[in-house]
Amino acid sequence: MKTQYLVIGGGMTADAAVKALNRADPDGRTLLVSLEPQPPYKRPPLSKGLWKGEDETRADLGTVGTGADMLLGRQVEALDLNDNSAKLDDGTVISYEQLLLATGARARNLPSLAGVPGVVAYRTWADYQQVRSAVGDGTRVVVIGGGFIGSEMAAALTNNGAAVTMVFPEAHLGGGRFPASIGQLVDADYRERGVQLVSGRSVKSAEAAGGGVWLVLDDGSGLAADLVLVGVGAVPNDELAKSAGLRTDNGVVVDAGLRAMNASGTVANVYAAGDVANFEWAALGRRLRIEHEDNAYSMGSAAGRFMAAAALGEGADSAPAGGLQYDHLPFFYSDLFDNGYEAVGLLDPRLQTVEDWRVPGKEGVVYYLEDGLVRGVLLWNTWGQVDAARDLIQAQQPLTDADLMGRLPTDD
Repeated sequence: MKTQYLVIGGGMTADAAVKALNRADPDGRTLLVSLEPQPPYKRPPLSKGLWKGEDETRADLGTVGTGADMLLGRQVEALDLNDNSAKLDDGTVISYEQLLLATGARARNLPSLAGVPGVVAYRTWADYQQVRSAVGDGTRVVVIGGGFIGSEMAAALTNNGAAVTMVFPEAHLGGGRFPASIGQLVDADYRERGVQLVSGRSVKSAEAAGGGVWLVLDDGSGLAADLVLVGVGAVPNDELAKSAGLRTDNGVVVDAGLRAMNASGTVANVYAAGDVANFEWAALGRRLRIEHEDNAYSMGSAAGRFMAAAALGEGADSAPAGGLQYDHLPFFYSDLFDNGYEAVGLLDPRLQTVEDWRVPGKEGVVYYLEDGLVRGVLLWNTWGQVDAARDLIQAQQPLTDADLMGRLPTDD
């Protein structure tokens, strides 16, 4: 089998890349290979809109409409970068001219919970269907993890009648992202809504019991659940890249043109984007792997444009010096019951934080600074300021606490 553009992965990044390829090179042939059995879909609704009654069909991204070929429920087992070929799990060999690794990430599970019936490490459409079918009024659900996915799912499940208990090692919900002041506000809101919080604890073991799951925590206490949902982050699917000789370090290492690298430098016709890509974010002063929606779409689209340009001889050299470069600083967002936020950059409470409240505890902005430079901005119940926050980070201009007061007011 031959194709001009081979996209490995079936998520939002892959969809964005396929659509960009179709726009830039409508006569080119694109093949998407995905392990998931359904065409690409929006992932955020799995912990947001679908739990509020959103039509499930709206999650489909419409990738089929591009005319791209798709092999679903298939896995690429090996790449031969010298031969420009990929071998599938059924033995099929695909020859390509340009390759994109959009293999994404998988939900991280805890070793003590792996394989225990009734435990779901939550991330995919299949996970959503499993949890949705199991949850009703009074269903006892233990959510492990107090970060992004854990907090969203605890709110979604509570709003759908479940009796939710959260177990997390931090002192407060969002402890790896929020300053303590906001963490305390979120804790209080969740408790008022009936969510039981078990902070500062981790799960030691789990076993099937009485048609559900019995959890033992690190202090020896136990919890009974009908269902356990694990939301403790994700692991990049970079094994395929590594086995092919590409550089990996918490994802596939790419240059400013999204080209993957091997021991001798960049590989001209191999790209990586989205959740699996480890990228140099100049505005943040470090390499990061970002798993949020905006980055999936924007980086996937950029990769598609770069691949088409290389194939068509238009700016084919995507090296950092003078070629096509990706420099978009993505934003992310979340809904936590009636509270919500948008954010840009690094939300790391270990950095210096400066809080600017318009309505104390209700509407405000938190800035995260490093050596006087703004590295992240949290817009708490504050809307219409994402572009301004992005510009502030990218300016890389030293600012004092006083400089930041009132700088990003709520958009009326």
